[in-house]
Amino acid sequence: MARLSWTEPALADFEAIADYIALDNPVAACRLVERVFESAERLEHFPASGKRPPELPRSPYREIVVTPCRVFYRVEGGKVYLLHVMRAERLLRRFLIEQRNRTR
Repeated sequence: MARLSWTEPALADFEAIADYIALDNPVAACRLVERVFESAERLEHFPASGKRPPELPRSPYREIVVTPCRVFYRVEGGKVYLLHVMRAERLLRRFLIEQRNRTR
């Protein structure tokens, strides 16, 4: 079983998305938070279950998609590092993930 580790930037990303959704629909924001955390917790048992991001096919990064979010992570040893959360419709900026991977 892998150990899950949320980075501060990933939590901040996710909090900003949930806060924005909560402005119009607090119930939907709460459901999103629950779904994302449930999906992330599954990575403890199945760390390779996420797919490689199409923008980064040869990278060590993986993602899980919980609409409207993409959650990027990296598996290293017995840990799963959640590095970045973004809205699915936005363009991925590789440097953000790499920068956050270095600061974990």
